[in-house]
Amino acid sequence: MLERNIILDDKTILVTGAAGFIGASLTLALLKSAANVHIVGIDNMNAYYDVALKEFRLSQIRKLEASVSGHFTFIKGTIADKAQVCEVFDMYKPQLVVNLAAQAGVRYSIENPDAYIESNLIGFYNILEACRHSYDNGASGVEHLVYASSSSVYGSNKKIPYATEDKVDNPVSLYAATKKSNELLAHSYTKLYGIPSTGLRFFTVYGPAGRPDMAYFGFTDKLVRDETIKIFNYGNCKRDFTYIDDIVTGVQAVMQCAPLPDEDGVRYRIYNIGNNQPENLLDFVEILQDELKRAGVLPQDYDFETHKELVGMQPGDVEVTYADVSALEHDFGFKPSTSLRDGLRNFAQWYREFYHIV
Repeated sequence: MLERNIILDDKTILVTGAAGFIGASLTLALLKSAANVHIVGIDNMNAYYDVALKEFRLSQIRKLEASVSGHFTFIKGTIADKAQVCEVFDMYKPQLVVNLAAQAGVRYSIENPDAYIESNLIGFYNILEACRHSYDNGASGVEHLVYASSSSVYGSNKKIPYATEDKVDNPVSLYAATKKSNELLAHSYTKLYGIPSTGLRFFTVYGPAGRPDMAYFGFTDKLVRDETIKIFNYGNCKRDFTYIDDIVTGVQAVMQCAPLPDEDGVRYRIYNIGNNQPENLLDFVEILQDELKRAGVLPQDYDFETHKELVGMQPGDVEVTYADVSALEHDFGFKPSTSLRDGLRNFAQWYREFYHIV
């Protein structure tokens, strides 16, 4: 069950990972839709991928801020710094918190585990502690904590589509393990301290100004450089690609409805947020190259067949991701509306403009 709508107008909302793909997109949407909202964004601006892309997203936010009633305050910092997190909460007293800051990437976690422990575990713990202490001395405290989990928690589960009721005790990467840990930590803090919390298991988010480490972006970079792309598991993978605008619509809806106590008295929910329509990787690549040609990113006579290599599965990866979003649809009317072709078309057009391809 869900609490009555939380009106976002006039709220102070903390968005961690505000220069990230989802964080920046959410910030833009909130500034457009909520009157007099104050978004406090924090991001460490690390060099996991090109910082210029993060700066571009922030510039888009600042440009929009000039024409709306809301405000955006940006803080360069890390949620792994507990003193800084406490200072942000003390200074701005956010009423809603959306924790999107995390070290992303399945494969990167295999070689760089420290980054995941620092950001995804210590950082999230610091956010939970700050939410807990927001209730000190009779203060009203954080009304709702929404945080990013991941479809990676399903690991090598064979049952599809993935449902939130499924067991997720067999992660195949450290990244997945940290995201499952986030869900467990949030549940314990919700039960112990009454912090209303909702976790969102994101499924393969893509779109303009996305993450360069994602397949669609990385493939494009390689094709533009006339390099060969590797298609893992010999193309026998399926992904539930979810367009960024659909993701943001879902996150905004969830933010406005904190969970009511369940049968155990805990104000805690988990949702899948995906497209509910997995696409074969080879079909995805075919659509991508079509749209890159259409946008003028690749020449019309580009010979795609000579630029692809089918290879085996890589460590930490899974064959299929497929979201059961029935709970999100039931509670919020969530229904993704962007086709893969339309989403990749938007990405291709953005890519041409951002990288000045003529």
